[in-house]
Formats: sequence, structure tokens, C-alpha cells
Amino acid sequence: MTDAYLAEWIDKAEEDYQAAIVLVRSRKRPTPNVVCFHCQQSAEKYLKAYLVREEVKFPRTHDLLELHKLCSSVNPGFELIVDLLDRLNPYSIEYRYPGEEVDVDEAREAVKTIKRVRRFLREVLGLPL
Repeated sequence: MTDAYLAEWIDKAEEDYQAAIVLVRSRKRPTPNVVCFHCQQSAEKYLKAYLVREEVKFPRTHDLLELHKLCSSVNPGFELIVDLLDRLNPYSIEYRYPGEEVDVDEAREAVKTIKRVRRFLREVLGLPL
């Protein structure tokens, strides 16, 4: 693992986080499905960044709970965010296709959730909040 590779994961996680923050503020053309997707993606990439730092191999997956199990095997403190990850988990695929929709209020809740997940993971990674 190189520091550059770890930084790439963190940068990608932060990019998804920033996208969710910007998009959730749009009142003229709200995109709640996209907001929720970026929240899930940010959490996924932050979890993967942690696993990269700890040199834990992980499968190609979008499942936050599967990644959480791997993180918890290294650091039991990850149990503190399992409920938050469970809330974000469905937004990876289910809401990207017809048949499922989220509303603006749910998108706002997803942003509140990713803010808490992000804070936890940045602390664990030793990054500024």
C-alpha cells in the first residue's frame, strides 16, 4: 500500500461527499436519488480507504455491511457506525434504477447520516474534520 493509493481512496470519498452536500441544497431541481447514491458511495470509499490503510484485502462490493465486518475485525470500534451504514446501504444500487425512489426529506437524512459516518472515519484515519 502506498500513501498515494490511500490518498486516492480518501479523495474519491471526499468527492462523493462534496457532491452530496452541493446537490442536496438544490431547490429548483432536486435530485434526491443522486444525493443518496453519493452518500452511500462516500461511505463505501471511506471504508475501503481504512481497509487499504490496514492492508486488509476486500472484495469488489458495494455492500457497506460486508465492508463494515472487515473493518470491525481490525477495529471493534466500528460497531458504533453499523446502524448508520445500514441506513445508507440500499442507496448503492436499488435506487439507481426504475421502481424505487427517495424523496427530498430522505436525501436530507442521508446527508446527515454520511456526515456522522465521515466524521467517524476521518477520526479513525487521523484526518482533519
